[in-house]
Amino acid sequence: MKDIYLKYIAMRIQRDEWQVKNCVELFEEGCTIPFISRYRKERTGAMDDAEVAEVKHWLDVFTEMEKRKETVLNTIGAAGALTDELRCQIENCVSATALEDIYLPFRPKRRTRATVAKELGLEPLADMMWNVRMRDPQSAAAAFVKGSQAMKTAGKPGADNVESALAGARDIIAERISETPVIRENMRASFRMRRVESKVTKAGRESQEADKYRTYFTFSMPLSRIPSHNLLAMLRGESEGFLSVGLDTDVEKCSAKIYYDFCKEHGYPAPALAEHIKMAVEDSFKRLIEPGISTEIIREAKAKADAESIGVFGENLRQLLLGAPVGQKRTMAIDPGFRNGCKIACLDEHGNLLYHTIIHPHLPQHETAASLAAVNDMLEKYRIQAVAIGNGTASRETVEFMKMASLPDDCKVWTVSEDGASVYSASEVARKEFPDEDVTVRGAVSIGRRLMDPLAELVKIDPKNLGIGQYQHDVDQALLKEKLDNTVESCVNAVGVNLNTASAYLLAHVSGIGPSLAENIVTYRTENGGFRSRAELKKVPRLGAKAFEQCAGFLRVRGAANPLDNSAVHPESYGIVERMAASLGVKSSELVGNTRLIPKIKAEDFVTETAGLPTVNDIIKELAKPGLDPREQAAEFAFADDIHKIEDLRAGMELPGIVTNITNFGAFVDIGLHENGLLHVSQMGPRGTDPNQVVRLHQHLNVRVLDVDLERRRISLGLVK
Repeated sequence: MKDIYLKYIAMRIQRDEWQVKNCVELFEEGCTIPFISRYRKERTGAMDDAEVAEVKHWLDVFTEMEKRKETVLNTIGAAGALTDELRCQIENCVSATALEDIYLPFRPKRRTRATVAKELGLEPLADMMWNVRMRDPQSAAAAFVKGSQAMKTAGKPGADNVESALAGARDIIAERISETPVIRENMRASFRMRRVESKVTKAGRESQEADKYRTYFTFSMPLSRIPSHNLLAMLRGESEGFLSVGLDTDVEKCSAKIYYDFCKEHGYPAPALAEHIKMAVEDSFKRLIEPGISTEIIREAKAKADAESIGVFGENLRQLLLGAPVGQKRTMAIDPGFRNGCKIACLDEHGNLLYHTIIHPHLPQHETAASLAAVNDMLEKYRIQAVAIGNGTASRETVEFMKMASLPDDCKVWTVSEDGASVYSASEVARKEFPDEDVTVRGAVSIGRRLMDPLAELVKIDPKNLGIGQYQHDVDQALLKEKLDNTVESCVNAVGVNLNTASAYLLAHVSGIGPSLAENIVTYRTENGGFRSRAELKKVPRLGAKAFEQCAGFLRVRGAANPLDNSAVHPESYGIVERMAASLGVKSSELVGNTRLIPKIKAEDFVTETAGLPTVNDIIKELAKPGLDPREQAAEFAFADDIHKIEDLRAGMELPGIVTNITNFGAFVDIGLHENGLLHVSQMGPRGTDPNQVVRLHQHLNVRVLDVDLERRRISLGLVK
């Protein structure tokens, strides 16, 4: 990678250039983000996975930019206009906008007013005006009308009259002005300081559907200060035809600035010529600069809003995937409902389906006694240790119903988010797992498995269907996918994966594996009765040395002869552990988890050329708690018993709640009703507070009801501290 790119990336992530360079080299060697951040800390200066992912993003951006530069150079070269200076400018670009500004005058374009003027032979007149070499434009233009000697000599048709000649020259000048990089960048800077405005359209005034955008029917705010969710909402309203969005650009001031920049470059023209230059400037601004730059700046602001929104989505996804699991418990999963009943699936401790049925404990059937008898029978027969109830329709009623059941002493009832369960149940993944079951059974199974291990189950569902984030369908979809893929990969590898029980869908997210190798691993596991060691992975078809290097440290083999196979210590470092054990007079297997001996290890004594102090310290930390799951333990929760509908709420009430989604403007909190309440960011702290720094997804909170809008079914909440 070119030094200019390395410098730019280093500046962006506030790291040294050598760190970025080494990180890029590791990517070029075929390494993954989790592997680099976990096992190559010496090479990168201990960059974390977010920083490594940022390097990967810019590596991809600049790889594409190099291809674009090649196209630009070839096009300009074919036109015979490529100078050494121009080549140098292009090759040293790190901004796509700057590159396109340089290319703009040479880019093939449709027939414009300027090209028509050039065809008439008016470019020499425009050159004289551009270079401020005339005092009397009228006299100069006379030579460029039809039938003049100059036009006959040039073999050009010329303009119909003097005014037409001057107008054509002004068209050429207007286009040149609009293609001048300095002027374009100055206008960008000016536009960024303007206000963004939205107004209701005729369609918006006539549609009830547009009511959700009422806030933006007459709206104005400085572009530099507008919150991302406001801008994205306005742009969505515009895309639906209910709003018009633009910048409040000042034609007079902008034209004056362009004229000043022109004179600074070319000199001040004589009064007669100055009028024509000013006319060309104003035309250039109104017709060529303002429409394009205005759109570009709004697009730039949207890109920033996209990045903020995607960042929120990524953090929400991380918190969701790393949600507390209850672990391997025999689970009764209930997808609650009224008219169609409650779908029940009983699962063993590995998430396998044992039995399923439907009960009707609620109205209209209200078969409470029969339903209770059926539940009690399942609790006993399948030795249920945990109950997972979906948080959708009839959830609260089903929780109340389960209080009547004969639950074992150690069996607890949990409410689980249903978001995305219906998407999973109809997916190819679900059909492959349960080809003989219908969607209702698959949905119930998913609810139960989410309680047991959220990470293992949720990786099967497109994150956009998990009910988190803000405006996820409006943001840059490629950037969103990149962020979410990185987040899923980061979470899976941070937790580690049981090689002998993980599904192919979970294994596919392990560093260096992917879908194809994941299927091969599962096939090998099925045919050979499971893996007995990490080294056995090398027998999996198509899993070569590089893939083994990338994935081995993130896979766990429980019960392996070498306990290090069930830890985050990479096989390449087993020799270091053996040296540590030998220095203490024990076998390496005796050192793992030995809290008496491990504190005696001096990390500096085991540093090698390939394993520096960060790696050795990581090894020692892992030896103390091998295979430790970084996730918290699941905690019980109960909604207020006396609140069942929004009409039960009163201002001032304090209630328990669960955070279900976090956005830039606040957090949505489930307080046990069909409607979630909004804990606005203004209730979390002073202006500028980041909601993600105050609350986390699925956090249990105590909230205070501030206001209830029954007509709009909206609940405003405050935080009880």
